Order: sequence, then C-alpha cells, then structure tokens
Amino acid sequence: MTDPATGATQIARALRIFIVAGEHSGDALGAKLMAAIAMLYPGPIEYEGVGGDLMEAAGLHSLFPMSDVAVMGVGAILKRLRPIVQRVYRTIDAGLAFDPDVVVIIDAPEFTHAIAKRIRRKKPEIPIVDYVSPTVWAWRPGRARAMRPYVDHLLALLPFEPEAHRRLGGPVCTYVGHPLAERIEELRRLDPAPLAARLGLDREKPVLVVLPGSRRSEIGRLLEVFRQTTERLCTDAGSAPEIIIPVVSSVREMIEESLPRWTTRPHLVFGEDDKWQAFRLATAALAASGTVTLELAVADTPMAIAYKVEPWTAPFLRRLIKIDQAGLPNLILGEKLFPEFIQENATPEAMAAALRPLLSDTPVRDRQLAGLSRIPERLAIPHGSPSETAARIVLEEAAKRVR
Repeated sequence: MTDPATGATQIARALRIFIVAGEHSGDALGAKLMAAIAMLYPGPIEYEGVGGDLMEAAGLHSLFPMSDVAVMGVGAILKRLRPIVQRVYRTIDAGLAFDPDVVVIIDAPEFTHAIAKRIRRKKPEIPIVDYVSPTVWAWRPGRARAMRPYVDHLLALLPFEPEAHRRLGGPVCTYVGHPLAERIEELRRLDPAPLAARLGLDREKPVLVVLPGSRRSEIGRLLEVFRQTTERLCTDAGSAPEIIIPVVSSVREMIEESLPRWTTRPHLVFGEDDKWQAFRLATAALAASGTVTLELAVADTPMAIAYKVEPWTAPFLRRLIKIDQAGLPNLILGEKLFPEFIQENATPEAMAAALRPLLSDTPVRDRQLAGLSRIPERLAIPHGSPSETAARIVLEEAAKRVR
C-alpha cells in the first residue's frame, strides 16, 4: 500500500533493515539514507549491521566498529586479511539471524559484496540493494554482470552509470543523485573574501589550489611533481599565482615537511569550510583524480587532473582500465574538457602548460567555465533529494518481501 501524502510504500509492521557500510563516506551516505527512510516510513524501523558514528547516531546497532574494516588498497587489505575475513563472516551470520526485509550494502565492495553474495546464497528471498556502483565503467567491467545474481537494485551516484550497467549486463540500476548535487547552489553562492583576507592574498594575482590527494600513498606520488609544476608557473612574469593547499589531518605532516622545498610557499588551509572557500577563490586547480574533481566542478573551478600509481602496478592497470579518461567531470559531461595527465604523462612541464591558460581570461578557461555551467543539470534528479530518492527504492524493495 502507498501513502498518498509521501508516495512511500507502507508496510504494516516494524521494518527490519540490515545495512552495511565499510568506510567513512559510506557511513555519511548511510546516515542520510536512514534519516530519509525515517521520514518516509510511518512505522517503527529496526536496524542492524555495520556502520560508523553517523549511522549509529541515526539508530543503527553496529556489530563492531567500522574502523575494523575501513582499510583502503590491496596492500592494506592483505595486511589485515584474517581479521577482515572474520568480520565478514560475523556480519553474514548476523544478517541471516536478523532475517531482514531488505539488505542495503554501501560502497566498499571488497567488504560488502562478499556479505551480499553469501546472504543471497543462504536466503535468496531477501532483497539486496547496493548503494554506490563500483567503477565498472572504468575497469574490470565484468563485475557488472557478476553483480546481477546477488544485487536486485543498484543505486548510482553518477548519471552515466545506469547506461554503463545496461550495456555491461549489470543489475537494475537507478541514478539517485550525488550528495554534492544538493549543495551546488549553496556552494556557488559562497563568499570566499573572508579566506582571502585572512591569508593576506595579493588580489592582483591568480589563485591556484593544489590538491595532491588525501591519502599518504597519493601524496607520496603526486606532491613533489605538483610542487615542481607550481615552480614553473611561479617563474612566469605577470601570472605567478598565489598557491593554496587544503589539507586533511591524515596527510598534514607530510605536506608540512615538504614546505621548505617550495620556493613560493603555499598557504595551507584546514577544514571543510576553508576548503570550499578556497575552491571558490581559485582561478584554477591542479588536482589528483577522484571525488575532489567533482567537488571542484560543483564549486565552478577550472582544473587540470593528474593520476599516478606505483610504477610496478601501471602495466597491470593499463590492461584492466577500459576508458581513456578518468576525471569525473569529463565522464559526466561526456567529453575530455579538463586535461588529464596519467602516470608518465603527469610531468611538471605538461601540467604547467595546461594550467597557464586557466590562470587568466583565455578561450581555454572560458570553455571550461561553459562546461562547468552544465554540471548542475547533468547531476539533477527529477524531484526530492538523493537520499529521499534512494530511500524510496529501498522501501519498494523491502515491500516485495512482505506483500
């Protein structure tokens, strides 16, 4: 039965949801999803699974601290493989005992998909929803078809992903909207003047935001080549930029240790508010490939993108990667508007050459700005917020089991 006021599917008894996140971004998504479900569902809800502080605050009883499994990269997983496998089987057993109306797995596929497969094998009648698509459109496309037997509905954060799964034979996939889409208007109205004043910036100079990554491995590969790139820009007469580096706590020490090597000392800023002000202040950005490039696009910031992996893994990844571009803004727009420098092509000379026309009023910068103006419409969903859209699908899937 459907509630005429909210459009939500009503279930006559307490709703049981088993929800599993394996990293901090998934915890944030999960908490918003739980809040949206609470708004749409008129009855009591019981949650069990794995999540972090935000999901626990929203009502989840987490089986163990999410930090037990929140590891990134093959090397880190291998080092903690035995305890992670133990957590996987503990989660499977708990999910089966809970006998939920729906299972929701959120991102972290190395952890969450192992759980979903085994729950499906033991209790195939339980619907399974996957929130956040693996990057099947970029590498290992066979994962899309492999997900189909154990994922009933995939909730995509990026607008091109449903078509990618249709083409690759993946599960039913719906674009529910990226969380950043909810903040576009707010962020583009943000006044960066307070940050400029606090940093004492020369307002006659362009501003370059440098984003070498949020993980130590990324910093190790990109920080020095980014520094060398800025050195070349800072020798240009009349266009030497002010440099800002937004810093996260996990890599603060590495960045601060590098400061004596910078001829033009960058301004370091900390925290989300300063980061977004820096993006709005920036004339352009040099960024590691990843979610931060979408953040820059949402903030209307022209950019160049770089990506490097360890040299020994590069040949292996070249065989697996199926696209010639990795930047999310390029993928969303369907064109290579923002230059990308991958592996050996990420040289100071090449990146400086790409950034120079972005630091002043040029046709190159104008083309990027025109592309950035199209990002909001590409990220838009017909109605509601991304969390509400996702919640409606979760409730629809749950209702299939109890009709």
